[in-house]
Amino acid sequence: MLPLLFALLLAAAAPAAANEGLAANPVGAANAISNAASANAPPAPPRGAVLDGPTLVPIALGGGASLDSLDPATLAAVLRHAQGGALMDIAGEPRCAITIHTLRYQTVGGHGEPTDASSVVMLPSGADPACQGPRPVLLYAHGTVLDKQFSMARLNGEARLVAAMFVAQGFIVVAPDYAGYGASSLPYHPYLNAEQQAGDMLDALRAAREVYAQLGVRAAPRLFLSGYSQGGFVALATQRLIERDFAAEFPLVAVAGMSGPYALLQMGDGIFGGQPLLGGTAYLPLVTTSGQRAGAALYASPAELYEPDYAAGIEALLPGAQRFDELVRQGRLPSGALFALDSQPQGQGAAAFFAAHNLVRSSYRQAYLTDMAAHPCGAEPVEPAACRAGNGLRRWLARNDLRSYRPRAALLLCGGGDDPVVPFANASAAQRYFSARGAAPLLLDLEAADAAAPASWLAARAGFARAKERVRAEARDKGRDPARAVAEMYHGRLAAQYCVRAARDFFLKAMP
Repeated sequence: MLPLLFALLLAAAAPAAANEGLAANPVGAANAISNAASANAPPAPPRGAVLDGPTLVPIALGGGASLDSLDPATLAAVLRHAQGGALMDIAGEPRCAITIHTLRYQTVGGHGEPTDASSVVMLPSGADPACQGPRPVLLYAHGTVLDKQFSMARLNGEARLVAAMFVAQGFIVVAPDYAGYGASSLPYHPYLNAEQQAGDMLDALRAAREVYAQLGVRAAPRLFLSGYSQGGFVALATQRLIERDFAAEFPLVAVAGMSGPYALLQMGDGIFGGQPLLGGTAYLPLVTTSGQRAGAALYASPAELYEPDYAAGIEALLPGAQRFDELVRQGRLPSGALFALDSQPQGQGAAAFFAAHNLVRSSYRQAYLTDMAAHPCGAEPVEPAACRAGNGLRRWLARNDLRSYRPRAALLLCGGGDDPVVPFANASAAQRYFSARGAAPLLLDLEAADAAAPASWLAARAGFARAKERVRAEARDKGRDPARAVAEMYHGRLAAQYCVRAARDFFLKAMP
């Protein structure tokens, strides 16, 4: 049973990338239809209201077997078999059993329209003192996924790691699936829409608080906030919203942003400036559909931005029901060719992103580059995104760039310096901005070699280096390119594991 349980339950974390969105109608027409339909509808429930649940989710063991609660001994056995025991070293000996419940709650979409979303409440239990009494709460934001039916309740990928790392050590975890995923009826996802996603997080937490008593659990007045990749962005956006508008309602102790695109405008300028990133042909449609749905007017029609091979239907593609490789095989998205073969400039080592059958029209890229030259951003460290961008996409990225507040709660920014999906430059740029505003976030680069770093950081970096070497060795044994194997696993698995551990250590140290 153990190999099956490991395969289905507690493999390494893998925040991926997402799949379905907008129909071919222009945004104005879609909003007009929505407004007309809602004119005679009954008032929506208040935001954060529980619409359905809580519902117990059995934890699948494989072979048709399942458990209502995953006990510490079973989890420990799984961890000892995972990655040659490395996952036990990362997560530590489990102390609590894990139980999973789902909720559906009221929230809003990217244009403020009423909608619903689903979330997961992961609860610890057991005889260990760490599992009893009022428990600290972690509000967790997941990374990008392409599957519209995705839910953190399945305990696969990222959810497994979070459950083993936090719930098994006594944290209550509230993890929204996000509007547009899971049980949500929203037909698109407001991807990297900072205000919407932050509000969605708080709506999920309000809904969870409504059912704590029903579930027989008590929450301590200690809130922690974290997320990985897209979720790192969402975590900081949520910190901004809490500290700006809801500090009395949510007593925030500490925040850990992990491998997130916080400096969104800087990253967009880098991509269009000649340094595309792995996964960009999936992430760009998510970003632009989100902006269009929010009324940002990034283009008059998809054909203005996307090549004819891809423009039709692209707004309804992500998130969706098909895997990215299936979309590529069907010719609905290119694998990596973001820009045309002859499109200039091209950054060093970026040749794979410039090829035939590319996604972005050269005319749109040139308009973006022209705006970059006319309205450069980032020159002023105190207001790096306060530039007069004329291009619609650049305005949207600037609007959602998180270099826009001064953190008050303790903040850790963790990531890997060689991340090929979300550059570590996002974390270092955010840290410079926050420091210029008088805050003092901690910055953990898993690739750094600072002998004076805290012991927990040194251990994380050493484990990270060993994990990369294991991937290289396995690739060599299979006749694969070791560097490519590491690049493919770097963001979604390797850095994720060690940043999540660093976040837990940071929270335990900050705990009152």
